[in-house]
Amino acid sequence: MTDRSTPPTAADVDAAAARLKGVAIRTPLITSPVLDAVTGARVFLKPETLQRTGSFKFRGAYNRLVQIPPELRAAGVVACSSGNHAQGVAAAARMLGMPATIVMPSDAPAMKRQRTRDLGAEVVEYDRATEDRDAIANAIAGPRGAIFVPPYDDPDVMAGQGTVGLEIAQDLAALGFAPDIVSANVSGGGLISGIGLAVKRAFPAARVVAAEPEGFDDHARSFRSGTRERNAAPSGSFCDALLAPTPGILTFQVSSRLVGEGATASDAEVAQAVGFAFRELKLVVEPGGAVALAALLNGRLDAKGKTVVIVLSGGNVDPDTFNACMRA
Repeated sequence: MTDRSTPPTAADVDAAAARLKGVAIRTPLITSPVLDAVTGARVFLKPETLQRTGSFKFRGAYNRLVQIPPELRAAGVVACSSGNHAQGVAAAARMLGMPATIVMPSDAPAMKRQRTRDLGAEVVEYDRATEDRDAIANAIAGPRGAIFVPPYDDPDVMAGQGTVGLEIAQDLAALGFAPDIVSANVSGGGLISGIGLAVKRAFPAARVVAAEPEGFDDHARSFRSGTRERNAAPSGSFCDALLAPTPGILTFQVSSRLVGEGATASDAEVAQAVGFAFRELKLVVEPGGAVALAALLNGRLDAKGKTVVIVLSGGNVDPDTFNACMRA
């Protein structure tokens, strides 16, 4: 895809799946009798915590980078991220032999910053409250001739994330189930819009629900108003992966049509969901990867008696944060 101003289609998700075959991990759908009993639903979990770099972000990053012509790769790529897109871009760049520079907030979890460096990327830190990360990234990319890789508002990134939804649709169909609800955690909207493309093609009656931290429900408010709303503050939740200020331009064009509803969970509820995932599911999930699960556990998805898919979108959590969640 070369037109960066046009949202992707379901066919673009199919093409991304072909590029990612044998590169990205095809994460399974898993079930838990305990979770079914607690929620009164038939629940399938999509653990992208098991994906390369610990989150779904690798999918979109690789799908974008692998399409950069070989003659342009030496100049490298630049990205902005609080950590998961950072690691996805860094890993994809290393696999493709490209230099990568990532602009990361100074309050991003230390583990995410260090793992990004360990993957070979240069990390440039900024103040989330006072500095413009896009301006910093553009100032770096321009003189180098590097290519900027957005965290969500890019058709190839969106199509790559959509392979999560494609796998959900294929695996459910193989099991003989149709989902009533598919819910994923939302920041800028790349994952939920990509999921919408794939899931709604296969199951038009399914509800696709955007899960957001309380106080950062810009998607839910945008769906209601019909225009892209902004969050009041740049930070204030420990779900660091989900603090984009507003839905993306391209992502909202898709999600407003195929998603259209949201659910929220408080930080306290998310912390309890992280603990539940570890104790009952034996999975390590970061706060930003557990909001949809928290919404389900707290009755925000109207799931009783229904077939539900919850995407656990990331597992990159600092030990101190994880330990605090276990005590919640």
